[in-house]
Amino acid sequence: MSVILGVDPGSRKTGYGVVKMVRGKASYVASGVIRINPEFALPERLKVIYDGISEVIDNYTPNEFAIESVFMSKSAGSALKLGQARGAAIVAAVNYDLPVSEYAARKVKQSVVGTGAADKLQVQHMVTTLLRLNSTPQEDAADALAVALCHSNTDQHLINLAGAKNFRRGRIV
Repeated sequence: MSVILGVDPGSRKTGYGVVKMVRGKASYVASGVIRINPEFALPERLKVIYDGISEVIDNYTPNEFAIESVFMSKSAGSALKLGQARGAAIVAAVNYDLPVSEYAARKVKQSVVGTGAADKLQVQHMVTTLLRLNSTPQEDAADALAVALCHSNTDQHLINLAGAKNFRRGRIV
C-alpha cells in the first residue's frame, strides 16, 4: 500500500490531493487548496506553502510525493514565482524524507484524461470519475489529485511496489 501526496503548486493557490493505492486501485483520501493572502510578500507566501504542505504530510502521512513541474509561461516573473512555490513544497516533502517525483502538466493530463491538451474541466471530470467522488473537487485540488494519479500510473511507481531494483527493456529485473 502506498499513500501519494500530489501537489499543484502556485504562488496564490496551491492544490493538494492525497490518494491511497491498494493492489493497483486508487482511492480518495483528501484534497484541498492552500490559499495564500494576496497581500503577502513572496517570502511570506512561500512560508504559507511550506507550512501548509507540512501540515498535510503530518495529517495524512504519505510515503510518496509527486508535484507538477514548471512549464514555460509568457511571463518570466510568473515562471520564477511558480518555481519558488514548487521549491517550498518540495522542501517540505524532503524534510519528511519523502521521495519526490515531478511530472509535466501534459503528462499528467495524458495519464488521467487521455490527452495532454485536456482542459481543467476535463481533468476535474476524470478525477471525479476515477476516484468515484460524490462531488467535483476544486480546480487546483483536482489538478493535484491528477498529479497523484499520474504518479500511481508510472513505471517507476509500479517497480517500487514490486520491490524490484531495476527495470530493463520493459521487464522488471
